[in-house]
Amino acid sequence: MRNSDSRGENRALPPLRGPYSPFLVWEKMVFVSGLLAVKSDGHEVKGDIREEAMVVLRNLEAALREAGSGLDRLLMVYVYLKDIGELPAFNEVYEEMIPRPFPARSVAGVDLPGGFRVELSAIAHL
Repeated sequence: MRNSDSRGENRALPPLRGPYSPFLVWEKMVFVSGLLAVKSDGHEVKGDIREEAMVVLRNLEAALREAGSGLDRLLMVYVYLKDIGELPAFNEVYEEMIPRPFPARSVAGVDLPGGFRVELSAIAHL
């Protein structure tokens, strides 16, 4: 198993906010931890669901790239929204960024930390 603990200084992912790895690679699978709308410099993007979705999906792309995978290799995406009513707006950004055929997906409305509107985690293959 390979994780992302050996992070370089020129990393495209945001700083960690707890005791976890942003992703783990096991055999030919990549497991990506929950991602929030935080840029690589630590700047939090909050407010507009579309803008947050764009940052979160770019973070997903960066994690997968670092693991040796990509958005075109997604198998499952877990989406957590503060307001499930914002799903149509989230989907607009998701459809623009995630290649077809779309991966399997689960969506839930949850109380997210820190005022964020969207979080996601994912599973992909190498």
